[in-house]
Amino acid sequence: MELVGSSAKTLATKAADVLRASILGGADAPGTRLGIDELKRRLGMGASPLREALNLLVAEGLVQRIDQRGFRVARADRAELADLIRTRCLIEGAALRAAIAGGDLAWEERIVVALHRVSRLPRSLSSAHYAPNPDWDEAHQAFHLALISACGAATLLDICKTLHQRATRFRNLSNAVGWRERDVASEHAALAKAALERRPDEAVHLLEAHYQRTGTVLDGGIEAGAG
Repeated sequence: MELVGSSAKTLATKAADVLRASILGGADAPGTRLGIDELKRRLGMGASPLREALNLLVAEGLVQRIDQRGFRVARADRAELADLIRTRCLIEGAALRAAIAGGDLAWEERIVVALHRVSRLPRSLSSAHYAPNPDWDEAHQAFHLALISACGAATLLDICKTLHQRATRFRNLSNAVGWRERDVASEHAALAKAALERRPDEAVHLLEAHYQRTGTVLDGGIEAGAG
């Protein structure tokens, strides 16, 4: 018998969290079919919360619905990456300007704390090759959301969080080509400094350059993976 109400909602949230982590970490590759029967065995829950979880991930852009055939992990190609980077620059640039204009002391403290945390964590769990570090991914997202947290629009923050998660998936799928050569910590520090010193034009420029540089690296990873 299927669970209904709040119990099903809780199971759907749990299922979405598990599947999201698997997709973001690259364990579920782009295009992988997400069949309900297989997921029932894998996650040990009924069809209703699983369908709700998959629909949540469809809304986040991590899963695609395949007409009457079910669901699959969303594609990850160069055109989607280019669109994602441009979208992030447009949306988060506007959010950052609003946050700088309206940010208070608590906003400044959030940025400082988030910057300290992400700078203290290794991007890779291995020094020999790139191995995604979930703690760094989480701290990285927290830093970028802290920057725009005073924009005054909760819906906008939700959109930016979803976009960041999609970018994280690209990063982990690309095997982070060139990750050793790039000084991400310095990029973060410069961005935080410009925001905290209330220099919106410079801060937005640095944010856009940061994302465009990320896009170039990830595009290289997609090309290498296709070869």
